[in-house]
Amino acid sequence: MQDEPDESTSKTRRKKDMLALQDLGVQLVALNEQQLQDMQLPEPLLDAVQEAKRLTKHEARRRQMQYIGRLMRDIDATPIRERLEQWRGQGREHTAQLHAIERWRDELLAADPALARFLDEHPAADSQQLRSLIRNARREQGAALPPKSYRELFRVLRETITQETSADD
Repeated sequence: MQDEPDESTSKTRRKKDMLALQDLGVQLVALNEQQLQDMQLPEPLLDAVQEAKRLTKHEARRRQMQYIGRLMRDIDATPIRERLEQWRGQGREHTAQLHAIERWRDELLAADPALARFLDEHPAADSQQLRSLIRNARREQGAALPPKSYRELFRVLRETITQETSADD
C-alpha cells in the first residue's frame, strides 16, 4: 500500500513545493562547475545536475529536471537556496556598484563641480590624476578618438571607491 500523504498539506501545496524544487534544480543546472563543487551537493544530485547540463533534447532535459526535483525532495534544500541567494545578492551589489561608478564618470565628464563633490566624498582620490583623465576623456569625445582615457577614468574611480569600501569593512 502507498504511503499515506500528510493530511495537513493539500495536494496543491505539495505540487507547488515540488515545482519550487524543480525550479531550484534549474538554477543548479545554470551554475558553472566551480559553483557546483562549492555547493557540496549529494553525489546522486550532483550527477543528475551534470547530466542535465549535457542533455540538449527538450523532452529529455524536461524529464531530467523532474528527476532532479524528485532527488531534491530527499534533501534539505534550504542551504542550497541560501547559497544561491547569497551569490545573487553579491551579483546585485556588484552591478549596483558598477552603475554608481558609471554615474560618477558621466557626472565628472559633464561638469567641473562634480569633481569637487567626488573629492569631498572620496578624500583618498588623486585629484591631479582625475583632472588629467577628465580633460583627456573630454578631448577624446570631442575628437571622436578611441576612449582610452574614458576607460582609464572608470578604472581609477573603481579602484578609489573599492579601496575605500574595503577599508571601511
